[in-house]
Amino acid sequence: MELILIIGSPIVASIASFFSSKRKACETATIIAGAVALAAALFAVLKVSSEGTYSPNDYFSIDALGAIIISLIAFIGFIAALYSTAYLRRETEKGIIGFEKVRLYFILFNLFIAAMFLAASTSNPIIMWIAIEGTTLSTAFLISFYNKPSAMEAAWKYLIINSIGLLLGFFGTLLFYTALTHGEGIAFSWDSLMDSAKNLDPMIAKIAFIFILVGYGTKTGLAPMHTWLPDAHSKAPAPVSGLLSGLLLNVAMLAILRFKVVADAAIGGQFTGNLLIWFGLISIVLAGFIIMVQKNYKRLFAYSSIENMGIAAMGFGFGGIGSFAAILHIIYHALAKSLLFFSSGNIFLRYSSTKIAKVKGMLSAIPATSLVVVIGFLTIVGVPPFGIFMTKFYILSEGLKTHPVQTIIALVSFVIIFVGFLTHAAALLFGNAPEEISKEKENKWTIIPLAILIIAFVVLSVYLPPPLKILIDSALIKYQ
Repeated sequence: MELILIIGSPIVASIASFFSSKRKACETATIIAGAVALAAALFAVLKVSSEGTYSPNDYFSIDALGAIIISLIAFIGFIAALYSTAYLRRETEKGIIGFEKVRLYFILFNLFIAAMFLAASTSNPIIMWIAIEGTTLSTAFLISFYNKPSAMEAAWKYLIINSIGLLLGFFGTLLFYTALTHGEGIAFSWDSLMDSAKNLDPMIAKIAFIFILVGYGTKTGLAPMHTWLPDAHSKAPAPVSGLLSGLLLNVAMLAILRFKVVADAAIGGQFTGNLLIWFGLISIVLAGFIIMVQKNYKRLFAYSSIENMGIAAMGFGFGGIGSFAAILHIIYHALAKSLLFFSSGNIFLRYSSTKIAKVKGMLSAIPATSLVVVIGFLTIVGVPPFGIFMTKFYILSEGLKTHPVQTIIALVSFVIIFVGFLTHAAALLFGNAPEEISKEKENKWTIIPLAILIIAFVVLSVYLPPPLKILIDSALIKYQ
């Protein structure tokens, strides 16, 4: 029942938006669907934390890490629904979009949420691939939402690169499929793949995982397959950028980790771990240098996503306490990056630009949003006592034991990123706001969702609820 509500609610909201002739109906349907999915997800998470897994049938099964991802999708998806309502109303008032655009937004928004839920909850690798491809199709139209030439280019780039990447991932899936014995192919699952892993030829297993890592790594934003990400995240509406960065990247990482478990059962963990470490390190180093010279604050946040997914990849590659920290890191990153991208929407509404050079004096023009941005900057670069500081610390400490050179390079990159973020934050926050910038009071409905995210992040930085702690411990048994 919970899964029906989790996946079905956004689908129903999408259908309701399609047939709706009023803006308020689209907004109400989306918010209600988000609340229902969030409540159902919490029930499912509690079941998984108490029973280990939740498997209502042969095609759906939620394990511990899947439950964590689903809870993130439900929570941030609901916050995004609240923020989208206020954000799109302001864009309508400013004459940027009309009702038809609003309706299209909510149709695709809900389909995007439903596809991510399906990808994280299915027990079938083929269905997971279909669902992740579904996220590509729904978000491509959201990236081109404003119909500007640069947005259309970003959407096509996103569609082509991710489709090619997922095609490579599908080929890797088929190579894993060769391990199955006769009769298992119709409804094969992660469990059947694990049971048949001993039948995999070691060379085929290595080749298959390389295809998986390159294919789904494209969707995760790992370098050098990351080229679509800065363009797509910078051109999409702010709430969608938050979902792309905070949620979709984690769903793709979940796919990589599930195949990693199968590959490790066939060939051991050293090969897959080293690949994750190197791809993660390349992502961190590349993002660090580009962040230093970035001129667009949404692209700045996008390159930060590449860096943070690289950190998580290195953590899973190191194993041990690194895997524990990596799981926490994807939780913290999802909250912090959604916070920053939603904040970018408030900045855009006031300044009508995403260029750092055109945004000055935020502290005087939008003080509430400025406070949120400061907190977001501090969290995402890992300043204590925020949670990302501890996850980076644990990952680096584990890396120093086995891969000291790569770890030191990553540490130097973190320093570069910190300096880059500090420089850009100062440019945005201080100075004199342009005279043409409106002095009107900030809309509380574009601030309240951000405040909820801050509260959630701060609480989780100092306290892990027992069900979440159980889920993380259970996930470590399987995924470290």
